[in-house]
Amino acid sequence: MFCYQCQEALNNKGCERVGVCGKKPETAELQDLLIYVSKKLSETALEATGKGISTDTAGELVIKGLFYTITNTNFDNESLKQMIHSLCDEKRRLMKQVDPERAARIPTDEEILQKAGEVGVLATSDEDIRSLSELLIYGLKGMAAYAEHALVLGKRSLEVEKFMFRALATTLDENRDKDTMLNLVMECGEKGVQIMSLLDEANTGTYGKTEPTEVNIGAGKNPGILISGHDLRDLADLLEQTKDSGVDVYTHGEMLPAHGYPFFKKYPHLVGNYGGSWWQQPKEFESFNGPILMTTNCIVPPRESYKSRIFTTGVTGYPGCEHIPDRKGEEMKDFAKLIELAKKSAPPEQLEEGSVFTGFGKDTLLANKEKIIDAVSQGLIKRFVVMAGCDGRMPSRNYYTDVADKLPDDTIILTAGCAKYRYNKLPLGNIGDFPRVLDAGQCNDSYSLAVLALKLKETLDLDDINKLPISLDIAWYEQKAVLVLLALLYLGFKNIRLGPTLPAFLSLNIATFLVENFDIKPIDNPESDINAMMHGQ
Repeated sequence: MFCYQCQEALNNKGCERVGVCGKKPETAELQDLLIYVSKKLSETALEATGKGISTDTAGELVIKGLFYTITNTNFDNESLKQMIHSLCDEKRRLMKQVDPERAARIPTDEEILQKAGEVGVLATSDEDIRSLSELLIYGLKGMAAYAEHALVLGKRSLEVEKFMFRALATTLDENRDKDTMLNLVMECGEKGVQIMSLLDEANTGTYGKTEPTEVNIGAGKNPGILISGHDLRDLADLLEQTKDSGVDVYTHGEMLPAHGYPFFKKYPHLVGNYGGSWWQQPKEFESFNGPILMTTNCIVPPRESYKSRIFTTGVTGYPGCEHIPDRKGEEMKDFAKLIELAKKSAPPEQLEEGSVFTGFGKDTLLANKEKIIDAVSQGLIKRFVVMAGCDGRMPSRNYYTDVADKLPDDTIILTAGCAKYRYNKLPLGNIGDFPRVLDAGQCNDSYSLAVLALKLKETLDLDDINKLPISLDIAWYEQKAVLVLLALLYLGFKNIRLGPTLPAFLSLNIATFLVENFDIKPIDNPESDINAMMHGQ
């Protein structure tokens, strides 16, 4: 195996024997093969589009297939094989309409499975082309995740899907050059903005516009079900099925922002958020006592002591954990087994006390735009520091806690994603009506922070978004963060600090290009970075 798609790549070079995430070589090879057949289906889908043949099913499969391969999403080899078969079947179906003679020459599934181990990252020999190709593919994986969430809520963009077909197909072209790949990478950022906007429209259109909400982080006396991941529709199904059951529901990780949507506030048994970010699962899942529903990434290989209480659904899978099947049409998923188990379980153990705030999405931020401008003009707010992105288990991520703790009292932290757990429980106080940590939501809600910046630029009649008193100190871990970064670059943001390490998949030449053209820089130490950011550097 060879994998360097996440921030935990071994020695910041790549995992070759087993993934730091726990991924085994066979699983890694199947994921490489899944990406490969997604590329091959994309080639056929492009031809079909040119002939006016519908590619709706192909788009849905490519989206789901790429999502399967995001770090800490699916470790189950059998479900990976099933997805490979589904993609191959769709390629044959489409090719029969495009060119029946060529359809007869498509390799069998068994022949395609034999390619596992031959179609991975290192199959591209040119280091810079490989670096750009992987940067593009990881951006597409992030795009697929957000597109899947939008699809679940009935929203899709055929324009984005056609771009995904074109981008994936191009990575199979042995004659592709750097300029072609650079252009696709920047276009990926553009389409990233579109898909995050679409997902925001899907979420707020279904569940209402988020509003500032104080969320309990303690534990109650009833048995509970813990829901983690990102899928809001799964939470809606679960809450409806557990009402009046005597079972409480707690969010975990990236599900915390659900509390900010008006729709979910009608369920009094959604009692709070339990624990922190994904990497703390072994301790927190052990003490929760009840069943845990993993709706998407990030799942950590579970301990045997609580593995029987882990249920997966959607794109998520882990061998030995029961999988809840997809819903049929508009029907709900069936969570009866979780509810039955919860009723037999002890209540969760208390981990902590208090509360955190969430719900500062784009609608709340824009509604307070004039207040924000007034606070800046009066000198109450000297700077906004965007510390959005991912959390992770490396000790070097204490940097983000230290930065938050040491930032001057006249700064506001804008956050989204699980990076918030490094500082959202610190007693940082308020500036006027605003908590000093404004949580916009999940990782895809980084879009909200970009929208605020763009609107402030327009209101203040600035010619450059980088003249705003905003600094970006971004934490990354997996591929959705890659798409967010590309989206920020497309929107014109520069001078971005990225940590705790620069991506291993960036070759020296490509890293140099990004530094020279966008002023991307690695993090240093909290004191020097704070000083530089407060001076707009």
